[in-house]
Amino acid sequence: MSSNVNIDWGKLGFSYIKTDLRYISVYKDGKWDEGKLVEDNMLYISEASTSLHYGQECFEGLKAYRTKEGKIQLFRPDENAKRMQQSCRRVLMPEIPVEKFIDACIQVAKANEAYVPPHGTGATLYLRPFMIGVGDNVGVKPASEYIFRVFCTPVGPYFKGGMAPVNFTISEYDRAAPYGTGAAKVGGNYAGSLYPHELAAGKGYADCVYLDPATHTKIEEVGAANFFGITKDNKFVTPKSPSILPSITKYSLMHIAKAYLGLEVEERDIYVDKLDELKEAGACGTAAVITPIGGIEYKGNLHVFHSETEVGPVTKKLYDTLYGIQFGDVKAPEGWIVEVK
Repeated sequence: MSSNVNIDWGKLGFSYIKTDLRYISVYKDGKWDEGKLVEDNMLYISEASTSLHYGQECFEGLKAYRTKEGKIQLFRPDENAKRMQQSCRRVLMPEIPVEKFIDACIQVAKANEAYVPPHGTGATLYLRPFMIGVGDNVGVKPASEYIFRVFCTPVGPYFKGGMAPVNFTISEYDRAAPYGTGAAKVGGNYAGSLYPHELAAGKGYADCVYLDPATHTKIEEVGAANFFGITKDNKFVTPKSPSILPSITKYSLMHIAKAYLGLEVEERDIYVDKLDELKEAGACGTAAVITPIGGIEYKGNLHVFHSETEVGPVTKKLYDTLYGIQFGDVKAPEGWIVEVK
């Protein structure tokens, strides 16, 4: 373990910093090897790897948090493991057993514990598990060999100057096809989102909101995050669609809304022409937990929710509760926290 990690935790952004060790496991001849920690942060793969030509790859993102007692904990890594298995099934890659996935994440967090930021800084250790198809392949078919790898990098708090609402615009582009790979966490989904994001940013918006690909009438995702709203009669609502990536943060917020805040929860269609039924709205995901949405621009009109400058009270409560659970300051539901020992 590095004892000489010299990082200004308050100035960390969301960028790559090379840490000491990463985990690698290779799938060959129908089985995974033991897996091990390595120092080298470079991958050496065949030029004919399916991941390079046919997009046969997937990834996950989760964080290690430092509690005020100095312990390190992971938040619901079993859910990331299960979601990665779903992604693997969709692009015909071998699944990583849940236990192996969690063990790899624990090993990486432990081996790089000097890089886990102190409690109270808002910074965390971001873990990136991923799998790629490798080996000598030319035809369009699944690879016979795969690499599963987990690396980590310390990242700063998402909101440097405190949480503030941002505005989004509706995109005319589709994030995914109706029966495509939208529910899998595969790189192609993200490559396709770069251009619409750039268009939205060019118009002064934080990102774009994608509508359902079949009818373009219902909200699906916000950039690379899931959408939720609070209705005027205090229900937590979030879109339901087979082409949405199932966000672990979203399902955690659904539980918190019901169990901690006593709200009714509905996973259902949210029509873009009925935004006035919502008094608050947000985007949720691993990076920010919640990004409050000030307003959404659609057909030349900006629909403002609670406020363009202030976070709505329900959104704030949801954020504080989940953030508190992740950092060990609020009691977590059974099974949500895995301690790194």
